Amino acid sequence: MVKSSVRTALMALIVIAAGLQQAPAQDARQNEAGQFDFYVLSLSWSPSFCAAAAERESGRAPTSQCGERPYSFVVHGLWPQYDRGFPEYCQVPAPRLERGIVSSMLDLMPAPHLIFNEWDKHGTCSGLAPRAYFETVRKARAVVKIPPEYINLQELLSVAPAAVEEAFRTANPGLSANSMAIGCDKKRLTEVRVCLSKDLQFHDCAEIARRSCRRDQVQMPPLRGS
Repeated sequence: MVKSSVRTALMALIVIAAGLQQAPAQDARQNEAGQFDFYVLSLSWSPSFCAAAAERESGRAPTSQCGERPYSFVVHGLWPQYDRGFPEYCQVPAPRLERGIVSSMLDLMPAPHLIFNEWDKHGTCSGLAPRAYFETVRKARAVVKIPPEYINLQELLSVAPAAVEEAFRTANPGLSANSMAIGCDKKRLTEVRVCLSKDLQFHDCAEIARRSCRRDQVQMPPLRGS
């Protein structure tokens, strides 16, 4: 009985050790404000967000983003990243976000709660004051050109994720397949993620790129009101 107990304990220790070896190492700077390697600019395809929200809410979608204004790609966030992993909630409680900053960002991030959430979770990890962080968000968005075929999409489009990637690379010389990723759910394109250095140049990010959507085809719903 004693030998059996010892054997069981040893097996448990082996399993735990194996799990620790397989788990990704946490960055030594974890959650230190201002200590990161690059940014990810996440651009959400707003019609997909609104369609999914309407399905979840029995036809009702959030009015702040899904009203009459025909949004296309909107900024989901600008996220500090490590080469492996990412920080989050680096200052708790987060420094106060003034309402004037929020209202100034609604053209790019059309939902106040999104702006507050992104500041708390990601902006606080930039090491920047609120106004400087959101100025950086605006500059980052200006770096990435939206392909013309997606600016005013009027009809439902079925497209290969690889074609969306190619369209973004064509519209943005210097952007490589290894510095971006296409996001999707079970049927729709949800977002495009572009990796940028701290000085907002296109930046290789293999860990992000390898998680790009692998579906053959996805849908891009048209702009609202189309």
